[in-house]
Amino acid sequence: MIRVLGIDPGSIKTGYGLLDSEGNRLRHIAHGLIKPKETDFMKRLHGLFKGLSEVIATYNPDVVAIEDVFMAKNASSALKLGQARGALIAACYHAGLEAHTYSPTAVKLSVVGFGRAEKQQVQHMIQRILAPKEKMTEDAADALAVAVCHAHNIPLLRRQVS
Repeated sequence: MIRVLGIDPGSIKTGYGLLDSEGNRLRHIAHGLIKPKETDFMKRLHGLFKGLSEVIATYNPDVVAIEDVFMAKNASSALKLGQARGALIAACYHAGLEAHTYSPTAVKLSVVGFGRAEKQQVQHMIQRILAPKEKMTEDAADALAVAVCHAHNIPLLRRQVS
């Protein structure tokens, strides 16, 4: 069994989702948001690092999967997202966890079967695949989708190593 932590990075709020993967079986463990209270951007980055570190300490994942940065229309927003993603990746490696990256298209293709799926379609499929009991935000659903995408790729990654 492998515990996968999926992350949907954001500079204001970051979604996270955990699942256990054993063969073709996926079991929902938890999901939520990391929302630093700080308004100063640099302090918010530290809040993201601390928040993810707490999630990692609580759930002890074996591996992390994080969504790659997409090119936003606003370059400033894309830079901030990249910095937030960097703080989150640093938290993973600080905890001794390797972070695997997946493009938004790859995540949607893995979960919905269509790389340009809408957020609502992703949320619907995550509900069907994992049936979480607690309500989930779009960011948490996206994070669970990243975890599902990685779980689907585990057999391929194992073949590449051997």
